[in-house]
Amino acid sequence: MSEQAERVDGSCLCGAVEFHVELPTLFCGHCHCTMCQRNHGAAYVTWFGVANEQFAVDKGMEVLVRYESSDHGSRSFCGNCGSSLFCVIGKAGQEADHVDVPLVNMHGPIDKAPQFHIFYDDRAEWVAVGDELPRLGGESGNEPTEG
Repeated sequence: MSEQAERVDGSCLCGAVEFHVELPTLFCGHCHCTMCQRNHGAAYVTWFGVANEQFAVDKGMEVLVRYESSDHGSRSFCGNCGSSLFCVIGKAGQEADHVDVPLVNMHGPIDKAPQFHIFYDDRAEWVAVGDELPRLGGESGNEPTEG
């Protein structure tokens, strides 16, 4: 990691896992998929992505638990407090080129505000979204939706 890049630290709830990212990020958006809903116990999760080489776990690798949540992705969480920390999505047999991190786990601001809603078709019926961000859905979760 370069000495000049801006670093933002993050952690789990109990502090057993500490990590950092170097800016710039790749994206920031709200995910409404049912896996995110169930994993976080929330209507949607605000994620940002960062290239693998801009991400590092500084403490707590021994308590990180990885769960293969689908045939193309995994989620990692703290084995002490249960905080959901990272998501890696890649095609079968290929290593992912970036890590997704919940924005709420960061100790400071990143370089992007949320830019979109993905898997919007799967959103919780009881949530009213009042922003003007693009809403993406369809089979891939990333296709433009109407309305």
